[in-house]
Amino acid sequence: MLPRQFPLRLPRALAQASQRTRAVASDVAAVVLAALDVWLVVPEAPPWYSPWFSWLSVAALLLRRYLPFGTVLLCVPGFFFGWAQLAAMIALGSLAKRELLSWKTVVGASLVCVCRFILWPWVDFLDLTWKQHVLDAMYGVLVSGMPVAIGMLITVRGQLSARIRDLARSRDREKRLYAATVRAAERAKLAREMHDVVSHQVTLIAMQAGALQVGTEDPESREAAATIRALSTQTLEELRELVGVLRSGGDEDEIQPGLDEVDTLAQDGVAMTISVDPVDVPPPVSRAAYRTVQEALTNVRKHAGGARTLVLVTEAEGHLEIEVRNSRPRRGQAAFPSGGHGLLGLRERASLLSGTLDAGPTSDGGYRVVARYPL
Repeated sequence: MLPRQFPLRLPRALAQASQRTRAVASDVAAVVLAALDVWLVVPEAPPWYSPWFSWLSVAALLLRRYLPFGTVLLCVPGFFFGWAQLAAMIALGSLAKRELLSWKTVVGASLVCVCRFILWPWVDFLDLTWKQHVLDAMYGVLVSGMPVAIGMLITVRGQLSARIRDLARSRDREKRLYAATVRAAERAKLAREMHDVVSHQVTLIAMQAGALQVGTEDPESREAAATIRALSTQTLEELRELVGVLRSGGDEDEIQPGLDEVDTLAQDGVAMTISVDPVDVPPPVSRAAYRTVQEALTNVRKHAGGARTLVLVTEAEGHLEIEVRNSRPRRGQAAFPSGGHGLLGLRERASLLSGTLDAGPTSDGGYRVVARYPL
């Protein structure tokens, strides 16, 4: 279990700034603070070299991202002979952030500590009491140790954050693998059930339809039996493909027909107009469009055999609109039982895609199905 984290939130403007912009702003702030530290403590009559070394230390901070150890070496004279204490501390912190606890960091910290402990000129240093020497030694350790600790803390915190992100990604990947294993087991089980039960029943329907087609003398009954046999055979082919995908563990969406195959559903008496490029339609909407036309044409064959049918697939106001309209059915057409489950399934599919589906009779005695899916 990973501990709950409370990340520090930066101001929105700073968080949205690029890394280069933040780096430039940090360099400018470091130079300004170091310059103020030098300018505010300049004595009245300093030696001629002290200001030069101090301002050199301030200018050397511009190199701290590229030559951190060299920057520390350039800042040491300004701290020892002048007043550039803050510049030396900033340079040492940058070195510790880059190198962590390496020999360069140890050397840089030792030099900064010596600069804080030893007072220049030597006469002033020798005049100090032992208590002042002890106090200067304590401040030397503090001045050199604090930048090292802060620099290492920043680096270690970044490494720890990266490690936590890696652990989170590993945990998510493990969850996905576990879910994929469970889905594979369920798909295999579903494939066995579909093959053993559904395909067996559909095969019997096809066989019975073939026997009826051969044994009957009624032309309409023979045509209906041939249609049933053809639909059963097509259903078996699609079922075998789906079972194969379920057993292989592939994505069933890869074999689902889409809008580019809608024209294969057209038969005699069906006029189809498609004014939408199938490539521009999202795959879920494309599959839903195919199933809508398929179900609507199936209902026409079941309840309005021989009726003229019009299929329109258009795009309007960012939506894909599918309209299937049929005329009045022929008289004497045998009625097939229907429970309305096909249209109910289409409405559920449309609802999942944030679409709508309307179906109902028309004024001329026909029927109309209209589905709208957002693109």
